[in-house]
Amino acid sequence: MKFSTKTRYGVRAILEIALSDSENGIYQKDIAKNQNISYKYLDHIITALKVAGLVTKAGGRKSGYILTRKPEEITINDIHNAFEPGVCVVDCLSNSYHCKREGTCASKGFWGQLNKTIIEYLKSTTLKDLMDKQVVLDDVII
Repeated sequence: MKFSTKTRYGVRAILEIALSDSENGIYQKDIAKNQNISYKYLDHIITALKVAGLVTKAGGRKSGYILTRKPEEITINDIHNAFEPGVCVVDCLSNSYHCKREGTCASKGFWGQLNKTIIEYLKSTTLKDLMDKQVVLDDVII
């Protein structure tokens, strides 16, 4: 299983937004520059985060982006779901997949538990957790 580039960049972009201390938010051009993400690609990421209800414009047209909720209320699972329909480590766990071995496959339980563990980890990690780690890393670099 591999998380998409949009999901990974989405986490980086929303983390950049969360770390901004400006009342007017942070501009998309600054997120792109700070995170080394192309402006055009970031536009798709920001749109998905807005549709998911995680970010919004701080004010008028000339304002930057802010979070719609407190960082401790946004989980990594929320961010992931802005880009992907869910977590599915193997096809046989998908609701749209019909397996001929259903009911006779011992490995499906293993994959199901792994899938559940990943989802629980994504739900238990908040944007605030990443912010706290980033602040420590930034202090070490300086």
